[in-house]
Amino acid sequence: EEPAADLAVPDGVGLLWAARLLGTPLRARVPGSVLVPQLAAASARRGDRWFLLGAAPGVAAEAGQVLATRYPGLKIVGAFAGDAAPAGDQETRAAIQAAGGVDVLLVAYGAPRQEAWMARHHDLGIPVMIGVGGVFNYLAGRSQLAPAWMRRAGLEWLYRLVTEPWRWRRQLALPQFAALVAAEVARRRIGLSG
Repeated sequence: EEPAADLAVPDGVGLLWAARLLGTPLRARVPGSVLVPQLAAASARRGDRWFLLGAAPGVAAEAGQVLATRYPGLKIVGAFAGDAAPAGDQETRAAIQAAGGVDVLLVAYGAPRQEAWMARHHDLGIPVMIGVGGVFNYLAGRSQLAPAWMRRAGLEWLYRLVTEPWRWRRQLALPQFAALVAAEVARRRIGLSG
């Protein structure tokens, strides 16, 4: 099933750049490291029930402990590494269903695996499912956020490449994305002038 969303937020500087070049500028970048704490604060006030799915074994549970400590009232009802592949679906669904009602499901399998997982499981009846990439690693202290000046300059990708060099294959998507955007800009300009 094709991934779809009711709301997609621009979490990378490349999306802001592409939107501006394509004539639909976006107001701001909304990284998961900002979105999750803001949502947690609002959820804590309502007493929402969260389930954290993905990341390496134990990381989601550590992130859940951090969130529960920082946001009293937020109920972390489960954390499970699971498997993003369809082969792991039965076990993962059982873990989520065993937690009882879940209001918010954070999925940390990285793009595009987390989006594909959520598309396959939209029938779980969970009101909010969000793909959060590496946020659990940040919350659990396994990864560090880039310095503020690098985030402001849009160089967070470079910081992650330097501090986590094993991620270099993921970085190969960046030039591919830039090429696709450049091709679309060229296509539109040729179409407009012709």
